[in-house]
Amino acid sequence: MKKNTVTLTDNRTGETYEYNIINASRGPSVLDIRTFFADTGMFTYDPGFTATAACDSTITFIDGTKGELRYRGIPIEELANKHSYLETCFLLLNSRLPFKEELTDFDLEIRHRAYLHRGLRKLFDAFPDNAHPMATLSAAVTSLASFYNEHLDMEDENEYLEMAHRIISKIPTIAAFAYRHFLGIPFIEPDLDLSFTKNFLTMMRAYPGGKMHLLPNGHAAIKEVEVRALDTIFTLHADHEQNASTTVVRGVASTGAHPYVAIASGIAALWGRAHGGANESVIAQLEHIGSVDNVEAFIEKAKDPNDDFRLMGFGHRVYKNFDPRAKILKKLQDELREELNLDTELMTIARKIEEITLSDEYFISRNLYPNIDFYTGIILTALQIPKSMFTPIFVIGRTVGWITQWIEFKKDETSKIARPRQLYTGE
Repeated sequence: MKKNTVTLTDNRTGETYEYNIINASRGPSVLDIRTFFADTGMFTYDPGFTATAACDSTITFIDGTKGELRYRGIPIEELANKHSYLETCFLLLNSRLPFKEELTDFDLEIRHRAYLHRGLRKLFDAFPDNAHPMATLSAAVTSLASFYNEHLDMEDENEYLEMAHRIISKIPTIAAFAYRHFLGIPFIEPDLDLSFTKNFLTMMRAYPGGKMHLLPNGHAAIKEVEVRALDTIFTLHADHEQNASTTVVRGVASTGAHPYVAIASGIAALWGRAHGGANESVIAQLEHIGSVDNVEAFIEKAKDPNDDFRLMGFGHRVYKNFDPRAKILKKLQDELREELNLDTELMTIARKIEEITLSDEYFISRNLYPNIDFYTGIILTALQIPKSMFTPIFVIGRTVGWITQWIEFKKDETSKIARPRQLYTGE
């Protein structure tokens, strides 16, 4: 009779150890080695946790070989093309898409919770005018724990959801205020009449009184295509399984810290260039290349094994054939080019790089295809959003994923404080 186990043999002693296999509903099964140290006196060694499952989750599934990404079982393509970001937020928090009336109620609650406590506004004055918005954003979110200390101890589902709705609604306001503080210009309050994404763009762009830039023929308007583009970017960034920043959020959650402190820790982790800061680096590199005439020379530098130059926004640690989010954004980029009549030098450089890399055997054989960071940076630039706000926008989209992961961890009765072990090689 077959057993759903794996037997390990210590070839030094001949001793054998048997461990149960836990089958996954999708993707790889896992070997339950929770008693491995007690059984063998040894640790497993897995730098970067590339083969370690630290939790079980029902939130997000990724199949890197197939290029598959699902939230609560729903393909990302369906969510990005047929549903709004707020619908996606509801899905992640409630494990299902909302009915029409539920979405209306959720939308209205998010709008009303977008305002900041006046005491929190004073925090921005403590930062220099040129403070990077990510630094201000992280500090402001940490401070939210002092304004909503009651979220440290929650007992029922309504309290968890109130806490989650509050942070989702306030992050865009904090991000917009951080940006305007960076510029040294007055804050624009949230507008109850505006949708989640349009409200954020308005808080970024508007002049005092809520009016947009004045042109000879009237005030400039935020185009619907711009709202749709940014809303799609929020959806594509909403969650991405157990990535670096989510692992940080869960790790801080394991200590019993306030949920908003855990979110602030995730923000700090996301700021890194190897993580959320990558899309900012993409645009910086395109600006460095400077002209479409220089593209081929930089491509050759990227292919040179003796040159440290690497193209930013290509390849992915998880996706081995293509990034499904990048495919969605490429289509969106083409639509933006037509609807916004975009033809800048930066876009021309990006198109040339894309054209070469998608047909060059060097990049094809190494799975170095444009990833989500490549297209996100280009689209955000097309939306007239400065590089300093690229990662805060990533934060806005990812907040719902972080807080959903935090809730899932806290509700797991088997969860423990995170405490990896080490291979000691010192004196």
